[in-house]
Amino acid sequence: MADMPGDFWAGWIAVLTVASLMGLGWLIYGVYFTATRPDEEGGDPVWDDTLREGSHPAPMWWFLLILALLVLSVVYLMLYPGLGSYAGALRWSQSGELETRLAEFETKFGAARRQIAEAPLATLQADAGHMASAERIYSRNCAACHGDAATGQAGHFPDLTDAEWQWGGSAAQIEQSIRGGRLAVMVGWLPVLGEEGVQQVAEYTQSLAGEPAEDHPGRESYVRFCVACHAVDGTGNPLLGAPSLVDDVTLYGNDIEAIRHSVAVGRSGQMPAFGDRLDDTQIRLLVALLAPREPARP
Repeated sequence: MADMPGDFWAGWIAVLTVASLMGLGWLIYGVYFTATRPDEEGGDPVWDDTLREGSHPAPMWWFLLILALLVLSVVYLMLYPGLGSYAGALRWSQSGELETRLAEFETKFGAARRQIAEAPLATLQADAGHMASAERIYSRNCAACHGDAATGQAGHFPDLTDAEWQWGGSAAQIEQSIRGGRLAVMVGWLPVLGEEGVQQVAEYTQSLAGEPAEDHPGRESYVRFCVACHAVDGTGNPLLGAPSLVDDVTLYGNDIEAIRHSVAVGRSGQMPAFGDRLDDTQIRLLVALLAPREPARP
């Protein structure tokens, strides 16, 4: 409460808090210490001829409990934030507590974590304890999309266990994907190619995995519109996030209908950036987990 946006709201909260405590105190006093009115016309109402209003007040232990809570509330508001911008006698704050804990964590584990962040990948990959930590980081941050076994899922999230990476599978490229995220866009070509042209390009694209015919009716449109990203031979370009079209690793499917949909409507996918969520040590462990195994140095 010490970081309230303005004096008005800080004062308003302080007034409401004090008024609430005073109102509760007045209510308790009225219930337990106000004398009952005499039994006369216009006095306390009587129910069923025998039960008089106020003749059986709440037990005294209720009063003692509420009084103790009131005293505790006043003491708390004196020691801790709660009355608008008043920081309390102990000057405690949630942000201050967090900073203290982070400082303690850095003192205790900082050196070890920096050592991990600077260690060669082969060293981390050979350490079972480090890989177990990396798997826990993966489970908390990556498994929701890429699956527990990192094999991808739902035709929208790629497999991380094979050697085919849309943006490149080197350690540096994987780290860049984790830190900065990726945004892939495949535009739809139906307005340009028409239905027949889309079908021809889809068929030619599917044939790239084998031996495409030079005279295929879709080749001309492929060369005109697709080679800028996917290359003449369909091997793709990791720098652009354009996947290879000649292997059997596909995200959205390699049957003719899936390819036709990709050509006609396009595709889009986003890998969120984790650079602000994970620190250098966590990212290094994830890279060690996902990157190809490096031979241990002698």
